[in-house]
Amino acid sequence: MTKPYVKKDIQDKIATIEFFHPAHNSLPSDILAKLAETITEVGKDDDVLVVILKSGGERTFCAGASFKELISIEDEKTGKQFFSGFANVINAMRKCPKFIIGRVQGKTVGGGVGLASSMDYCMATKYAAIKLSELNLGIGPFVVGPAVERKLGVNGMSQIAIDANTFYSAEWAKDKGLFANVYESTEELDIAVSEFAKNLCEYNPEAVKHMKQMFWRGTEDWDELLIERAKISGKLVLSSFTKEKLKRFK
Repeated sequence: MTKPYVKKDIQDKIATIEFFHPAHNSLPSDILAKLAETITEVGKDDDVLVVILKSGGERTFCAGASFKELISIEDEKTGKQFFSGFANVINAMRKCPKFIIGRVQGKTVGGGVGLASSMDYCMATKYAAIKLSELNLGIGPFVVGPAVERKLGVNGMSQIAIDANTFYSAEWAKDKGLFANVYESTEELDIAVSEFAKNLCEYNPEAVKHMKQMFWRGTEDWDELLIERAKISGKLVLSSFTKEKLKRFK
């Protein structure tokens, strides 16, 4: 079995960051921390003009946070730290002065939808259905909510957040503005992502930096907001309701 990893490859001014976990790319705290750190690194690298964010494996982009870790939480402090994992990655993406292109090859759940929503330009295959399953566990998509709402609008976000058992198609996500384009296969997706990244390298880095700030205007409080949201989830995961729900995953 392949071990979890976050790896970075820089070629022709394009940084490709890839993450992987054998459990359907569900991400534990250490992998989330490494992912946030790597995004911050490439953001500061003058040799990088564009970032591609992708995951390993075939049919799942990201199944959210690690269930194994979630089940083991026994106090509020640990709960806050756990849910801060995706908060830190989203904030790293928000602050990165380079455009981040998302390459979403498959299903995306919970925190994974937050990652896709935090891309500056996101491309996917027709297999990239999305789901916000948190309510079904007795918690809610509090940490990823601001990012998802920013992309899908309140109506789109509330629809998938309330209907927590349903996968919504990649075409639905495209219609709502999450995906810029949807492709028939991963091969087609990879070609499109590569060509698009090369085109972005032709732009003035200073212009890109200012455009990124413009696009993310109004999110300046997210360092505090997302951690506050992590506290809410950290408390809820300790509730008897959620503990009972999580028993079926042990």
